[in-house]
Amino acid sequence: MRMPVIIDVESSGFGKGGYPIEVGLVLPDGSPHCFLVTPERTWTAWDDEAEAVHGISREVLDRHGRPAREVAERLNALLREKTVYSDAWSFDMSWLAKLYDAVDLEQGFQVAALHDIMSTHQLEQWHAVKNQVARDLQLQRHRASGDARILQETYRRTLDQVA
Repeated sequence: MRMPVIIDVESSGFGKGGYPIEVGLVLPDGSPHCFLVTPERTWTAWDDEAEAVHGISREVLDRHGRPAREVAERLNALLREKTVYSDAWSFDMSWLAKLYDAVDLEQGFQVAALHDIMSTHQLEQWHAVKNQVARDLQLQRHRASGDARILQETYRRTLDQVA
């Protein structure tokens, strides 16, 4: 079976005013893509607790981030007319909307909830398998492309268990 495209977004904070600072995704062939986003001038909210979780500082964004328009355009080029899946759909959708709104660009892909394409068996096995995948892959957690890779591999393994 073809694997779904998985997307994950890290943000500056979890409350009002939070904005996307990193977008990661994994394509069906397993290739990862990750983009640090330089905050727009109007994006000023910053939550030190969120930074402690994802480990991305403002300095890292200033040094290595890409302009929001460039990130939005690259996402559109990679994902044009596709449906991508997120395990935190409501958060990721709002942060992606903020990205596209800031640069007055139409998002060229749809985002759906990962659980919408999962069977009951997959949902029941999800947490245990995800923890094992995280141990096996030894990727840095709470970084967008690493989390997307963990999610896609968890989906694959739980799907294999159904077969």
